[in-house]
Amino acid sequence: MSRWKALPGELDPRVRQLVVRLRRLKDHSGLSLRQLSAKTGYSASSWERYLGGRSLPPREAVEAMARIGGDDPTRLLALHEVAAEAWGEGRSGTPAPEAREASEATGAAHTVEASESLQAAGADDTGPYSLSAPNEETRQGRSLRVALVAGSVALVLAVSSAVLLAVRLSDGDGRASATPLASATASASPSPSPSGPRTYACEVERIDGRWYAGNSRTRDAVLAEGLAGPEVAEAQCLLRRAGLAPGVVDGIFGPHTKSAVEQLQKRAGLVVDGIIGRHTWGALRR
Repeated sequence: MSRWKALPGELDPRVRQLVVRLRRLKDHSGLSLRQLSAKTGYSASSWERYLGGRSLPPREAVEAMARIGGDDPTRLLALHEVAAEAWGEGRSGTPAPEAREASEATGAAHTVEASESLQAAGADDTGPYSLSAPNEETRQGRSLRVALVAGSVALVLAVSSAVLLAVRLSDGDGRASATPLASATASASPSPSPSGPRTYACEVERIDGRWYAGNSRTRDAVLAEGLAGPEVAEAQCLLRRAGLAPGVVDGIFGPHTKSAVEQLQKRAGLVVDGIIGRHTWGALRR
């Protein structure tokens, strides 16, 4: 597995999350930069910048990496959309990455030249990548913007995940899926209720070789911190069955649930991002 250089300290958290995910997918694929270039059409030097946090990859490159690494492209593209917004705020004067990399994606000669220059400099395709220091003007400009946008990071991520969930019409047993935006709003501004927060029962049983807890039969709903509903309660029950601690089974995806999901993903050898998707559901139901 590659030993990665630390990302620039001033890199926006939304961009950082995308880069970390891409690094893990590259490690999981076992491909060198040259092999990655051959499979995606983007040069080795371009991938070096993408994976070093110095350049935002275009949407097509992210989609190609998702296919190579076996990740959910919808979830990865949602992270790219959020990262692109952050990148545009921090570098509004920089040309769009799609335009800048178009010639590299179609120029085979340039790809070979970039790969050879990396070898001449003693770089190992599977080793660490050197990062050039950002200039002082960029650092000062971005540090001011980071202070303004940091508070909106969690909200943007939650809304993006909510949009993904909203397109799913029903879960595995045919019942209507939870509406994440409404649930997130209710959890953020709860109305007074004498009965307090809702709790769910965990009636865990094994059916056809898979575990179910009686709240939802979904196997591919995308869940992230800030969402709520029976699908979240189902995941919380199955996390408990796996010996993890998601907190109270209340159907609300909070920090405790996210921490338990990350522990499960690490144990199952999945990408550790705290987001429940198709692969994480597979680990929960097994």
